[in-house]
Amino acid sequence: MASTTKEVATELLPLIRVYTDGSVERLFGSPIVPPSPDQDPETGVSSKDITISENPSISARLYLPKLTPHNQNQKFPILVYFHGGAFCVESAFSLLSHRCLNSIVSQANVVAISVEYRLAPEHPLPACYEDCWAALQWVASHSAGNGKEPWLINHGDFERIYIGGDSSGANTAHNLALRAGTECLPGGVKIFGAFLSQPYFWGSKPIGSESKEGHEKSLTSLIWSLVYPSATGGIDSPLINPFGPGAPSLAGLACDKLLVCVAEKDMLRERGVWYCDEVKKSGWKGEVELFEVKGEDHAFHFLNVEAENAKAMVKRLASFLK
Repeated sequence: MASTTKEVATELLPLIRVYTDGSVERLFGSPIVPPSPDQDPETGVSSKDITISENPSISARLYLPKLTPHNQNQKFPILVYFHGGAFCVESAFSLLSHRCLNSIVSQANVVAISVEYRLAPEHPLPACYEDCWAALQWVASHSAGNGKEPWLINHGDFERIYIGGDSSGANTAHNLALRAGTECLPGGVKIFGAFLSQPYFWGSKPIGSESKEGHEKSLTSLIWSLVYPSATGGIDSPLINPFGPGAPSLAGLACDKLLVCVAEKDMLRERGVWYCDEVKKSGWKGEVELFEVKGEDHAFHFLNVEAENAKAMVKRLASFLK
């Protein structure tokens, strides 16, 4: 009798397992939860799911802050958000994303669009970048009256568009901010600000306190090889290493303000600090700020939302967006 045991091609614990037959088992991820069209009971934030594109398949969860007699005619800043998960796990519709976006939207009073992009390895990069750029274009198209989403038309302030994300989502926000410096968005819309939370940047050579042993075989390196196997320059592609060969100048970031958030115990911390320093040196004309949370590791504000440091992190993001 033939064995039904599948052979593992790649295993990146604790994230993902890929089999030789092409099937994928995602080992990390929070459960998918429904939106709250009638307001979230804790925050008063309303949310709904929409389709941006059928081919390729791009969708999003939209969030609207609680409307009151005082703000129902007000225009709110717009946040286009890209979730983390190493480009290969998690979702805009997951519990972790939904819970965090509810908190940010309620505290910042923004309209948020959390993008559900295609995941690697079934859809290797640059699929995520292209999907998120298409979502940003879709949002911007509403500024000239070409869109049909009432929450954006009635409540969005297109003079104050932000982009942001966590980990791989922060990497995406960085690359889109650069792209917006060379490609115009519909209606001449500009990105006002961007936040990069514990951004996923890496490179072939360790920096600062990064371990020199096993650097090339680190999980961070192996993830990039899985999600973008054809990347020019490999782990030194400008998309993952903003200071790699041929990387564009950070002076080209197309936003006016930038917030970079790092966590003290995160293995990606050094890259985030370096990025912030290099932006300051680049000649970029905007305002950049580094926000560090002591004693915490990667994605802490998602995994334990009730902790004081997580609350402080969300509060800082909200104040940046106000």
